[in-house]
Amino acid sequence: MTLRIHNSLSRTLTDFEPLEPGHVRLYVCGMTIYDLCHVGHARMMMAFDVVTRWLRASGYRVTYVRNITDIDDKIIRRATERGLTLRALTDEMTEAMHRDIAALGIERPTHEPRATDYVPQMLTMISQLEERGLAYRAASGDVNYAVRRFPGYGKLSGKSLDQLRAGERVAVAEGKDDPLDFVLWKAAKPEEPLDARYESTFGPGRPGWHIECSAMSCALLGETFDIHGGGLDLQFPHHENEIAQSEGASGQPFAKVWMHNGFLNVDNEKMSKSLGNFFTIRDVLQHFDGETIRFFMLRTHYRSPFNYSSDGLTDARNALRRLYTALDGVALDGVDHAA
Repeated sequence: MTLRIHNSLSRTLTDFEPLEPGHVRLYVCGMTIYDLCHVGHARMMMAFDVVTRWLRASGYRVTYVRNITDIDDKIIRRATERGLTLRALTDEMTEAMHRDIAALGIERPTHEPRATDYVPQMLTMISQLEERGLAYRAASGDVNYAVRRFPGYGKLSGKSLDQLRAGERVAVAEGKDDPLDFVLWKAAKPEEPLDARYESTFGPGRPGWHIECSAMSCALLGETFDIHGGGLDLQFPHHENEIAQSEGASGQPFAKVWMHNGFLNVDNEKMSKSLGNFFTIRDVLQHFDGETIRFFMLRTHYRSPFNYSSDGLTDARNALRRLYTALDGVALDGVDHAA
C-alpha cells in the first residue's frame, strides 16, 4: 500500500517514496530551550512522534533528527536573569523537557543535536552563501541573507516577494538592504556574556536562528532529505529561510516533503501568558496523567487546529476509561468461553 502525505510545499496529497529505498530521513525543528515546554510544544512533538512510529510500522528505517536551539536572545536574557551560564540553563531545561515528554510517551529522536555544537558547519554555510553572492556584511558587523537574490523565495509560503514586502510595516532595519533580509551571523555586543560569543572570519558573534537548522539538518541528513517537519507557525519565515539558505548554499533541493502540524489554541483563543491561558506540560501533568493527554491530542488530525481545554481533557480521560473497561470486558468474556 502506497503511503500518501500532504506536502506543504506542493499543497497536495502526494505518494511518498524515500530518496533511499527503505530509509526515511526526517528533520523536525525542536525547542529553544530557555524554559519549561508548554502544551504547544507537546502537540508538535506528539505529532511527529506518531509520524515516526507510523513510518517504522510501515517497514521503513527512520533517521529522525529534532534539534535543540541552545543559543538565542531569550536564552541569553534568562541565563543573565538567573545568574547562570548558557550551558547550565540549557542543560537544566533540556533535562526537564526529557522528563516531561517521556511522561507523554514521546520517544527520543535518533539524533538531538545542540546548535552550539554545529557552529563550524554554520560558518561554512554562511561563507558559501557569501561566495555565491547571497549574503552580505553589514556595517553593524552582522552578516545578512539577501532574499531578493534567491529566485525561489516564497515557494513554501506560496507568496511572492512583493506580497511579502507588502506585509512589512516597519522601516528597513539598520544594516539591511531590504526588510525581508534576515541575519545569518549576529555581531557580538559588549553587554552580552562571553559564552554567547564565537570567533569567526566575520568577527566575534553568534549564529542567527534560521542558519542553525539548515546546518544541522545538512550535517546529519545530507543536503537533500525526505521530510522536514514543524509547527505551522514556523512555515514563514523560519522554514522559508531554511530553504533559501540550504538551497542557496548547496545548489540542491532541500527537503522533498514538508509537513506542518496545526495551530494550538486554549479554549479557542491563542495561548498567551498575558491572557492567563498559558500551560506548561508540567502544569497539565499535575491534573491529568500522560496517557490521557496523549489520547486527547491524538483524537485531532495533526494538520487540524487543536483546541486545548480542561473539559476536553476530562472527556478524553472518561473516554479512555470506557475503552479500557470495554477491553477488560472482552478479555474476561474470552476467559469464560475458554473455560
